[in-house]
Amino acid sequence: MGSKVPAAENTLRVLRLLASRKSPTPAAMIAKLLELPRSSVYQLLNVMLEQGFIAHYPEEKAYGLGVSSFELSSAYTRQEPLARFGAPLIAQLVDKVGESAHLAVLHGADVLYIVEERAKGRPSLVTEVGVRLPSHLTASGRAILAALPKSQVRALYPGSASFSSRAQDSGINSYQQLRRELDQTATRGFAVEREDVTADFHSLAVEILDANGWPVAAVAVTFLGDRVPEDQWDPLLEQIRNTAAQLTSRIQGRRNSPAPAV
Repeated sequence: MGSKVPAAENTLRVLRLLASRKSPTPAAMIAKLLELPRSSVYQLLNVMLEQGFIAHYPEEKAYGLGVSSFELSSAYTRQEPLARFGAPLIAQLVDKVGESAHLAVLHGADVLYIVEERAKGRPSLVTEVGVRLPSHLTASGRAILAALPKSQVRALYPGSASFSSRAQDSGINSYQQLRRELDQTATRGFAVEREDVTADFHSLAVEILDANGWPVAAVAVTFLGDRVPEDQWDPLLEQIRNTAAQLTSRIQGRRNSPAPAV
């Protein structure tokens, strides 16, 4: 039975389509894939563009999800499913590695922490539940951003004013510097943060993917840099990857399975 509000239904269909694609999509392709008149598609796109739910990329003559869509997605994931799925897994991760861990989602150009588990005897961190930090400064944010299409990252960081720093200088003050960091993150398969958020503390993070392969969150472990030097990261990364794989399976509705051996 068809919807009694076709414009609303088609708006949701457009958003769902853009969410499923890895790169921005031209209006003509949207119309073809959804079997809608081009005039109707342009009308819907204009309204969504004004509200920030989509972004227009003039050079590509194409459309992708906008910041409002990211915020809406984050609002959903931080409320129940992701936090409920993640809390016991993060607790298990802390028990295994003996270091503090957390789960974060993207919220605009920030990361929002939705699960935080402090290891016994470890100092408190700034990454408490409900705290927001600039995503480019954190391992969690870098893990998520590295898995996003480049055009989406560019939309989140349109200029130098998009970058900020805390007490420590992250060295990332431009999109070019951020892009280099994200490319390195994608190549190595995990994100790293060294004292960019809190002096003496390092973090490692791995992204969580939904059923469409979209990065919806990241699992991270934070530790004193001199306590876990880089040559001892491999056992820690194995546990982070296992936790990320289990949470990804839960989100995607699959049976839990360990991460593949690396």
